[in-house]
Amino acid sequence: MTSAPPRHHTDDTDDNADNAELAEFGYRPELKRTLGNFHTFAAGISYISILTGTFQLFYFGYASGGPAYWWSWPMVFAGQFMVALCFAELAARHPVAGSIYNWSKRLGNPHVGWLAGWMMLIASIVSIAAVALAYQLTLPQISSAFQFVGDGTGTYDVATNAVVLAAGLILFTTLVNAFGVKLMARINTAGVFIELIATVVLIVLLAVNVVRGPQVVTDTAGTGSGQTFGYLGAFLIASLASAYVMYGFDTAASLGEESLDPSRNAPRAIIRAIVASFVLGGLILLLALMSVSSLRGERLSTEGLQFVVLDVLGPTAGKAMLWCVLIAVTVCALAVHTAAVRLAFAMARDNNLPASARLAKVSPRFSTPVLPTVIIGVLALAILVVNIRQPQIFTVVTSIGIIMIYLAYLLVTAPMLVARLRGRWQPAEGRFSLGRWGLPVNVLAVLWGAVMTLNLIWPRAAVYNAAAPYHWYLRWGAVLFVGAIAVGGFAYYWFVQRHRTGVLAEHAAAPAAVKEVIPS
Repeated sequence: MTSAPPRHHTDDTDDNADNAELAEFGYRPELKRTLGNFHTFAAGISYISILTGTFQLFYFGYASGGPAYWWSWPMVFAGQFMVALCFAELAARHPVAGSIYNWSKRLGNPHVGWLAGWMMLIASIVSIAAVALAYQLTLPQISSAFQFVGDGTGTYDVATNAVVLAAGLILFTTLVNAFGVKLMARINTAGVFIELIATVVLIVLLAVNVVRGPQVVTDTAGTGSGQTFGYLGAFLIASLASAYVMYGFDTAASLGEESLDPSRNAPRAIIRAIVASFVLGGLILLLALMSVSSLRGERLSTEGLQFVVLDVLGPTAGKAMLWCVLIAVTVCALAVHTAAVRLAFAMARDNNLPASARLAKVSPRFSTPVLPTVIIGVLALAILVVNIRQPQIFTVVTSIGIIMIYLAYLLVTAPMLVARLRGRWQPAEGRFSLGRWGLPVNVLAVLWGAVMTLNLIWPRAAVYNAAAPYHWYLRWGAVLFVGAIAVGGFAYYWFVQRHRTGVLAEHAAAPAAVKEVIPS
């Protein structure tokens, strides 16, 4: 693997080089380049969000696979790292907004690109709502005053209160993104800095309170009994807790049109984000299992890491740490919202969404597309409503969102592999490149994406129909809904939108710029 030496922004030369890369897609530069190296790294790592993901999903992994579920963390990392390496090579070659959409369009064809973009966009909107619901897992643990609806014992108290708290967060992310990328970057960077410091402090505090050795990760807690494939079946279910966390590193590339020297910074940010998340998240999970007072009882499989932190650190230090978790959830939701807006802007710029001209309009005051910011926020709020009386259905919807993200990633890595085999893929000269490792890494990325997508979508009762109401359509919800979204969305594109597709005139690069980059 190779990477490029740094370029120093002392004049407009570097920006011109970055903008020339946009001309390959037929676009003119519209978004302001203000984000530095740490900003792009912060965008990637805040989307993955070590504290958000581990605290939100530990209970599910532990309940499904016992302490041994920890091994799913390095397993998922190994697979996603292959994908991240492919994305890093693409980010060096094409640092463009709406990375997943534009990469699949360039590697495959406009139809593949639209499907990847569509699925990623829907999944991102669902993810905003899902991340925002994590407030309910943390705020009432800090103080009962945050349980605004009832006392938490009523049938729908928790679900409804979760929607109230989440709605406040989504309104915040909408406002911040509407006021421009500089404000978003400042808040996101500050939040990530606090999250990283808090993560290291938490690791140290857990480490000095260990009560058992690392052999704890060999304990299955009997979760394999009753499974068709024994513990393997339980482990595959538990692995979803890790699979639901380790994605979103492509956000660093999706901000490429607003970054300085993106073809160098974005690949590094992608790799650093996923590696840092793996190391820090893995240590938190391991040390939590080693330090909690007891591995028996229901609270580990219902309250998760929030319970562990309060149990090990006590109420004062524990609640201080939960405030840091709250900050992590906030910047995670902000990063997901930001990535969704860039994707919508990229698709609208190609006239690939309804009302594209309005969606692709960049505010001259805030240098950001404001309308898609607001619409995405409203849609995320609408999805939240499902959770009020049907939290089980919302769980299915959230899982569907993750599946669509893995499918969207596969719609990039698979065409990339085809391009490699046909000799059509050329990495950016002098920048990040996998070299001779490109083909095996790409093969592994495709295999991993296909296997994990199958694991995610498999209609297990333990995942999709674990609690009342027990309906067949919930168990098969992932298969049915992902199929409906993919087929229905592509049908709309095929019969309506594809006849209109093409870079809108107001966003198109000057013909001379395009001709200079892509000779006829």
